[in-house]
Amino acid sequence: MTSSYLGSVCRHWIGAELRRCGATSGVRPFLVGPCCPLHTPAALAGRPEAPETTSLPATALPASPISGSRVADARAIASGKRRSNPQAYRAAQAEVRHTTT
Repeated sequence: MTSSYLGSVCRHWIGAELRRCGATSGVRPFLVGPCCPLHTPAALAGRPEAPETTSLPATALPASPISGSRVADARAIASGKRRSNPQAYRAAQAEVRHTTT
């Protein structure tokens, strides 16, 4: 990203000059505060910047493990091993109940 971070300024302290950097171009948010490209944590450590990533649509992400555990959770509720309210108990029993034809 080349745009500035919400009009922020780099707050890196330059000890030799007893002042803050104050740069406004290319400022991005970091845990230590907004930093310009010269004062990012990677630049100060002498490492290259991490490559920029793009956002993926939700359909490109793998399925959540929580969705896979829903059936096991319904079985635990239906068997009475997991406490729940009566409505959830009945719904879990209906979901787990297998009908043979």
